[in-house]
Amino acid sequence: MTSRTAGEPLVRLSAVDKWFGELHVLQDIDLSIDRGEVVVVIGPSGSGKSTLCRTVNRLEPIDSGEITIDGQRLPDEGRELARLRADVGMVFQSFNLFAHKTVLENVTLGPVKVRKQPKGDAERRARELLDRVGVGSQADKYPAQLSGGQQQRVAIARALAMDPKVMLFDEPTSALDPEMINEVLDVMTALARDGMTMVVVTHEMGFARRAANRVVFMDGGRIVESATPETFFTRPQSDRAKDFLAKILTH
Repeated sequence: MTSRTAGEPLVRLSAVDKWFGELHVLQDIDLSIDRGEVVVVIGPSGSGKSTLCRTVNRLEPIDSGEITIDGQRLPDEGRELARLRADVGMVFQSFNLFAHKTVLENVTLGPVKVRKQPKGDAERRARELLDRVGVGSQADKYPAQLSGGQQQRVAIARALAMDPKVMLFDEPTSALDPEMINEVLDVMTALARDGMTMVVVTHEMGFARRAANRVVFMDGGRIVESATPETFFTRPQSDRAKDFLAKILTH
């Protein structure tokens, strides 16, 4: 166990900048996320939400600034990065499951290879997690035999199997058919209630209201507002947030 102060945020981004060529996609981002906090990041397309999410485990390298996880600076590359990255679960739009492996094999691969868990222990834990996300009966099937909603729940179980300190969700329901969205959001809501630290990029405002401790609104590569869901949805401070909410909440 590393020693750490109780009040220290689990994830901290300080003065983070990121460019794609001429495009300044993240501009001087400061964001701290506490243990057990659920932060939902919303904003118009192209506002930098997904990029922000992907910098937290260095899927996107940053150009300046600093990111720390549990008090440790995120290294640029190598074994230290792999070790720290194992503490950060990630769930994407696309499920990224291995097509040639069964559901159970998909979930046990990381714990066995990276965490060096005995196979039997990893499989027991995988079955518990698959039950928890409601797809326990699908363990011996292949991803192609599952619906999109089931595949995404397997992807969540796979991330949880690594026992991460924080879970990142990058628009986890945007590739799903409407009837499958709630089955994934319900799993995420349950995780939030269980105290999992989560950063969620989503267009699902109902989830943001229900599960978030804090809503972060981004526009043009900057964090424009950060507030409780109650405050953000009823009393947004900036014109940009008011405009955004007017567009999405009237449909």
